[in-house]
Amino acid sequence: MGFKAPPNPNHPEIPLRLEQTLQIIEPSHPQPARGCSAAAHSANGDSKTNKLTSAARARPRAPFRHGGAGNGGAGAGPGPPAGPRLPGGPAVPQGLLRLARRSGQLNLAGRGLTHVPEHVWRINLDTPEEAQQNLSFGAADRWWEQTDLTKLILASNKLQSLSEDVQLLPALTMLDVHDNQLTSLPSALGQLENLQKLDVSHNKLRSLPEELLQLPRLRSLLVQHNELSQLPEGLGQLLSLEELDVSNNQLTAVPTSFALLVNLVRLNLACNQLKELPADLSAMKSLRQLDCTKNYLETVPPKLATMASLEQLYLRKNKLRSLPELPSCKLLKELHAGENQIEILNAENLKQLSSLCVLELRDNKIKAVPEEITVLQKLERLDLANNDISRLPYTLGNLPQLKFLALEGNPLRTIRRDLLQKGTQELLKYLRSKIQDDGPGPNEEPPVTAMTLPSQSKVNIHAITTLKLLEYSDKQAAEIPEAVFDAVGANPVATVNFSKNQLREIPPRLVELKDSVCDVSLAFNKISSISSELCLLQKLTHLDLRNNVLTALPEEMEALKRLHTINLAFNRFKVFPSVLYHLPALETILLSNNQVGSIDPVQLKGLDKLGTLDLQNNDLLQVPPELGNCENLRSLLLEGNPFRTPRAAVLAKGTAAVLEYLRSRIPS
Repeated sequence: MGFKAPPNPNHPEIPLRLEQTLQIIEPSHPQPARGCSAAAHSANGDSKTNKLTSAARARPRAPFRHGGAGNGGAGAGPGPPAGPRLPGGPAVPQGLLRLARRSGQLNLAGRGLTHVPEHVWRINLDTPEEAQQNLSFGAADRWWEQTDLTKLILASNKLQSLSEDVQLLPALTMLDVHDNQLTSLPSALGQLENLQKLDVSHNKLRSLPEELLQLPRLRSLLVQHNELSQLPEGLGQLLSLEELDVSNNQLTAVPTSFALLVNLVRLNLACNQLKELPADLSAMKSLRQLDCTKNYLETVPPKLATMASLEQLYLRKNKLRSLPELPSCKLLKELHAGENQIEILNAENLKQLSSLCVLELRDNKIKAVPEEITVLQKLERLDLANNDISRLPYTLGNLPQLKFLALEGNPLRTIRRDLLQKGTQELLKYLRSKIQDDGPGPNEEPPVTAMTLPSQSKVNIHAITTLKLLEYSDKQAAEIPEAVFDAVGANPVATVNFSKNQLREIPPRLVELKDSVCDVSLAFNKISSISSELCLLQKLTHLDLRNNVLTALPEEMEALKRLHTINLAFNRFKVFPSVLYHLPALETILLSNNQVGSIDPVQLKGLDKLGTLDLQNNDLLQVPPELGNCENLRSLLLEGNPFRTPRAAVLAKGTAAVLEYLRSRIPS
């Protein structure tokens, strides 16, 4: 929000505010008036001019400076004038202040400031010094037109306190004073009702003012690395808060009012002295990331299991003796519980973590890994280093997504050390080979579910019966043998992996698994079209069709109402498949390395669960600004397309910055 001088009835080309300023500049003194409040200027009467004149005469004028420390250091030569120099602190260059008046942003980080100059607080109130130096009326030189300061960065200085004059900047949306020497905060912060982000981390704060709780729009509060022993009991009043970091303090308890922070997405409590977590944390229905690393927790409240939005949970370096039970955390993707005192992995607890991608349990006292760990079909990283594990279940080798397995520091008896050093894939291959070795001998009667035909010898019956996995991958087969489907029998199959073959069509008998299958991979084949059989798998949640030769998807796929992840990368799509707009459960669309030329942002916005959209390496000539309205997107990947805007520098800032940029370009 800026202000403009009213028109001058006598000289239309000169705004009245400029003419009044010129009236009070004496010929023998080339400096402009300072200390003039914007409120003192108006279009009516001499009384306003008289007030302005007296204010200017009452305030001493600063000498005119060229170059110097404020303009690039000694010997920098002529340059813009520097602002007033405070004792013990360098000057603030006038060029920075001029730019801040135009942009609404002022960055004074790393300038060795021990005090914030008064004219910084009054930047939108006082008449700028360039009033007399610049009488041009070009669009770029209209010093009388200002934008209220919205972002102020004072980080990495030597500030020991902030003035109550901070209230003179009511339009601030972001205040960053991290990495200073602050021991307290001014109560006037409570008057910045537009403030959305406050970073006071890496200071010496021992308390937070109660007035801080009066900020209705505050979304991010960063107070990590201070000396706080407690938090204000009323912190739950900050109802708009989405990010709260209080890590690396001396907290021994969490206020019960935290339960009111229903919009909180990220909460960092790491490196404190907490011995327990309040059960009321479970009321945070939007919380996705909870970090409780390095505290003194012995248990986790059972109520935390109801946090349905939780995606990342960090419990490292505590005193836990078992994994928490998290039956309702269906979206939990990462669980970090290393450096605790866990001895037993409860099989039932593992079954509840079906979405887990990362499980970190290093430096505990675990003695055995249950067979049930293989239900974690999405697991990509498993860290079991430095435990007391003597043997592994061979079925661990069947985890289809596992890319990293750490086992060093365990007294394993059945796996040679040199095999561990060959890496995860070699180790998994070895474990899979041992499953076959453990099968029935030639003179033993096979179990009822075993295959008796020679053609069936490559089908893993154990995987079907135990893991509900039907796998016939990496065979370079042109079709799936009938015996593979025959081997299923009455067993329910949840996952089908027919990847890395030479299939040219969807296996027709796949429809026989429609009552149970929810995850199908047909990646790395030569499939050119999708048949109706696939559209009948109405329980399908994951579909992997990457690296085929697809150019379109049938409209019948609209029946897959439960589908929330589809991978279509490395195909031949020239148009974004329209049927995807009609799959309301979609959370992830991977469409990189195709030839897609355009997208419909309005229809994409209708996919209110969509969190990941990968369109890298396509033929997008432009990115529609309306895509910025898809605020649920947490990962938007657009690199490798021929569009000119957003530029690479904007893309590098991440999804949130790209969406904000696109929204700013929507025609009003």
